[in-house]
Order: sequence, then structure tokens, then C-alpha cells
Amino acid sequence: MNKRQLGVRVFVYGSLLPGLSNHHVVLPYIRDTAVSGVISGRLVDVGEYPAAVRDLASRIRTSVIQGLWLTIDPSGLVLLDELEEFYGIEELNDYERIWVRDIHNPNLEGWVYIWPEDRSCPAVSEVFWPDYLKKLTGK
Repeated sequence: MNKRQLGVRVFVYGSLLPGLSNHHVVLPYIRDTAVSGVISGRLVDVGEYPAAVRDLASRIRTSVIQGLWLTIDPSGLVLLDELEEFYGIEELNDYERIWVRDIHNPNLEGWVYIWPEDRSCPAVSEVFWPDYLKKLTGK
């Protein structure tokens, strides 16, 4: 099967992860087994969900974010764009959608939704959002 038939690869790190609040949004579009991964960047706490930030601070600290690579149907990407309020390049977006590579496996690459700056949101000390949630809730 070629890449077009398989779908589009996206890196998810927050509420789209299995067991979290928005996983149901992406679930019907998943076409392949999820693969663990790590990308450059850092997480900030936006409240009910995180934002991945790729800024000077994350580059200086060589910060990383742990998540999952999902291969989804292309129509799922349209839905994720809506969820993340990404309207296109050079538009007023909440999240930007950028192309990234996995740090440990350069053959894994795809889209991720990020903020270019932290917008004064508090930093997340963990690299994996569910670990941070467990720390907050004690569960």
C-alpha cells in the first residue's frame, strides 16, 4: 500500500491521546497502529489540554514532547484542523500545523499542531501530558 492509501501521519500529544477527552474525535479516522514517538518542543498547560511550543526556550533546553504517531484518513485531518482552529498558512490560527520528524526515528514524520510561543501559560514539567495529569490529580 502506498502512503496515499494509508493516510496522513499526525503526532498527537494531548487531549487526542487514547483515554483523553478528544480521542473520540480522531478515533474513527485512525487507519493504522499508533506508534510512540518523541519530537522537539515543550508542553504548556492551557487548562483542559496542553499546547506544544517550539520556541527559543525549547531549543536552548533541547526540550522534548512524548506522544503518539497516528496515521489517519485525510478527511480526519480536516476535522483536526477545525478542532485545533487551524485555518491555513498566513491565517489567524489558534494552533499552527507544521511538519516534524521524530527525534529517535527519522522515518517517522508528519503533522503536529503547535504554538510558536507559550502565551504566558505555565510550563509542564513532564514530557508526556498524561504523566502531568496523573501528577495533578494523583490518579
